[in-house]
Amino acid sequence: MKGSVNKPTFRIALCAAVAALEIILMMIAGLTRLGTYAFPCFAGFLTIAVVIEYKCKWAFAVYAVAALLSFFLAADKEPALMFTALFGYYPILKNILERRVKNRAVCWIVKFAVFNAAAVASFFIATLLLSIPASEFTLFGVYVPLVFLGLGNAFFILYDLSINAYVRFYVQRLRGALFGRFL
Repeated sequence: MKGSVNKPTFRIALCAAVAALEIILMMIAGLTRLGTYAFPCFAGFLTIAVVIEYKCKWAFAVYAVAALLSFFLAADKEPALMFTALFGYYPILKNILERRVKNRAVCWIVKFAVFNAAAVASFFIATLLLSIPASEFTLFGVYVPLVFLGLGNAFFILYDLSINAYVRFYVQRLRGALFGRFL
């Protein structure tokens, strides 16, 4: 049993289970308005286990499967778009950036550039391809995408920091509980 976590069958099974859980989260995300934003974030957290256990190559494969299938299976396409545009791959990208970019300021600049590009692209994809009416982006007659982008940047900082906390929690507590006898 020891060392089973590194066997190909265990690796495939874990990656398939993570992808399936991410797809399930995308399918139920449309049940609540908050789910549109929260569930793609939670789904991205699931990818962290694959990054830690099997590195980025496998994590990108899990992300690709979950992103593609979530568009086919989820009734609400907006959470699937949020997952695909940012939250699904960001934990992987964060791992790569923090290992390769030694200057913290430059690393944060790149992270914010990725987030803002993904947020703007998601907005245009949602309005143009998913036919979400632009009127949904007005509040009391005020067009609020720039306000959302500003709030999104503040949320992004919290999301990035929560990934750090979750990685510590996963490595210190969850990993042993899940895979203790397989490690």
